[in-house]
Amino acid sequence: MPRSYLEFERPIAELTSKIEELSGMGKDAGMNIAEEVEKLTAKRDILIRETYKNADRWQLTQLARHPDRPYFLDYVGAMFDDFQELHGDRAFGDDGAIVGGTARFREQPVVIVGHQKGRDTKEKIRRNFGMPRPEGYRKALRLFQLAERFGLPVLTFIDTAGAWPGLDAEERGQSEAIARNLMELSSLKVPVICTVIGEGGSGGALAIGVGDRLFMQQFTTYSVISPEGCAAILWHDRSFAQQAAEALKLSAKDLEGFGLLDGIIPEPEGGAHEDLEGAASLMGDVLEKALKELLTEPLSKLLDSRYKRLRAMGVFTEA
Repeated sequence: MPRSYLEFERPIAELTSKIEELSGMGKDAGMNIAEEVEKLTAKRDILIRETYKNADRWQLTQLARHPDRPYFLDYVGAMFDDFQELHGDRAFGDDGAIVGGTARFREQPVVIVGHQKGRDTKEKIRRNFGMPRPEGYRKALRLFQLAERFGLPVLTFIDTAGAWPGLDAEERGQSEAIARNLMELSSLKVPVICTVIGEGGSGGALAIGVGDRLFMQQFTTYSVISPEGCAAILWHDRSFAQQAAEALKLSAKDLEGFGLLDGIIPEPEGGAHEDLEGAASLMGDVLEKALKELLTEPLSKLLDSRYKRLRAMGVFTEA
């Protein structure tokens, strides 16, 4: 498939196009221009490194939403074996915005749950653009309880702009479904590891984001609201999204600085969308190490550590 480029990636796109054009000309004319192509490729590699190294928070927001960025099911295929998807919340229906089931992660049986966006228009509608309704969170809760019943660790993967704010979701108890998940996850009697793989949007992300470890991939975001939503509230104008992104401090480095993260997972050069297998390998190594550590902890210590970790989040002053 042709690679998609964001606006700030245009210089990379132009250089890539020149390399492809030059390579094609050399083949057609029978000319040896390998040295020239090699120089341009080296120049492009430097440009890629500099572009991503110096990306601001708005550009990181765009990267987290990159149309080619791997989604949860892409990582399922690259990281897990024997995935058995389970559907429905046994109360209302099935929600395509949240996917989950049992699987094997490097020989370890686990339960996995994640947000799933869509690639084309048909899938985006079926997945509701990755924004779950209450039945999605109740399906996730059902899977968490299943994991607890059989003593299986839980791995969650966050990638949503937020919970669906529609009237139908409110009628079916969106806020209660999210709150219930927060409560249940905080005391779930198995290890829980949460990873942001794209956007982490408000309560829609938190509903599957409470656990013993929280990781973010290098070019992802996590925030109480999207930059556009913040701009609409504060400036009454969504065009101030870039300023809002800076104010929200939503990057992985920001959250690590606030002490909210257990680690940043590096991505392949140019981002996860350039190398799915490489991104999956890097993520898998981090998750495997964390999982092995958590599985050795006695249950009482695991729950006590989780409680203390959650209580230590945020900054406040007593009057």
